[in-house]
Amino acid sequence: MLRDNFCAEGVYCSMRIRFTLALLFLWVLLACDFSRASDLVLVGAKIYPSPMGPPIDNGSILVHDGRILAVGPSATIKIPRAAKVVDCKGLVVTAGFWNSHVHIIMPGLLHAEKLSSEQITSQLEETLTRWGFTSVFDIASVLDNTTLIRRRIESGEVKGPRILTVGEPFWAKGGTPIYVKGFLEANHISFPEVESSAQAAERVRKQIHDGADGIKLWTGSPEASGVVITPLDLAKAIVTEAHRAGKPVFAHPTNQDGAEIAIQSGVDILAHTTDAGGPWPPSLVERLKSAHMALIPTLTLWHVESKNESREGFEKGMNEVVLPQLRAYSEAGGQILFGTDVGYIEQFDTSEEFVWMSRAGMSSQQILESLTTNPAQRFGYSSHSGRIAKGMDADLVVLRADPAQDATAFSKVRYTIRSGNVIYSEK
Repeated sequence: MLRDNFCAEGVYCSMRIRFTLALLFLWVLLACDFSRASDLVLVGAKIYPSPMGPPIDNGSILVHDGRILAVGPSATIKIPRAAKVVDCKGLVVTAGFWNSHVHIIMPGLLHAEKLSSEQITSQLEETLTRWGFTSVFDIASVLDNTTLIRRRIESGEVKGPRILTVGEPFWAKGGTPIYVKGFLEANHISFPEVESSAQAAERVRKQIHDGADGIKLWTGSPEASGVVITPLDLAKAIVTEAHRAGKPVFAHPTNQDGAEIAIQSGVDILAHTTDAGGPWPPSLVERLKSAHMALIPTLTLWHVESKNESREGFEKGMNEVVLPQLRAYSEAGGQILFGTDVGYIEQFDTSEEFVWMSRAGMSSQQILESLTTNPAQRFGYSSHSGRIAKGMDADLVVLRADPAQDATAFSKVRYTIRSGNVIYSEK
């Protein structure tokens, strides 16, 4: 009897062990399937791995866990069994675009705590992801509100781009721009004016502590009576404190005097060309370049702002003032960053900006640099963003046409992909 019981218990134990092992094996298989299910493969595209390198015809990109695992001719890329495959035959793929001048302050994004995920996603799609932007730099908004939106994107609750922000901008006493005052009053927003260097430095420290990734300074503020130029000592205090924390400083110059303050104070990025003051003389171009200043042209802005001008007057200003500024700086080797000022302007379609950049003499490769490698380098992301290569972020744009043939193709977006997830798909 004892022997029989022993055998029965032994058989039972053996069966239980085998059953447990079978469950464990099944769990491992499922885990592997789930892992493979996170793979994404773009197949058969023309791929521009970087702006200046040769394209890959009939290429494929394998994405795993938000990073690029492999890129090359399609014949060399092994597709995992459970991967999601996107047929990109006849399409073009580049690294995800950066928009280095936006404002997360449009009515559809204010008071984000009261907005649903669907509402925020829809607004970000209309203004940003629809146009291929996987990363943006917001250079004037309400810091707490922008931080909340960023947090909801990072949690996966909202589909949107990576957001860097400066939060509230800085301007001198009496320098609140005339076109901003009405908006601030209507939306019950207060952006304080700065009266002293000590006050400015303290506010820079606070905003960076609260999550700002940079600082925005109006070196020249347009007013009804003219342009208020920020005093040099005030500008220097702001820039010095931001640089102490390793953060970049943007400047809105308005005119050449504002550009001069930006140079002397050590600003990193001019947020606009200057529509006032004429073409930049070679000496100014050289000083901007020697200061390692980046330039965001925002050319479409001047068209939007010219609504009360004749078409002839607008074209004359663009051809004789604004485009020569961009052309001179680009030809001198100055760094150009793409930006639209969307949020301030409501023209979301980016095609006009690409036309103006082409008319200023920029090639499709140079424009792609302004969208990818230049901002990634300028903002410290070049080790994992701005190119299509193994180990880089899987931030990608799939275009319906080749920008090498027509620069407006940069605006013809089929898919926008961030960290391996499709955050925009053309309907």
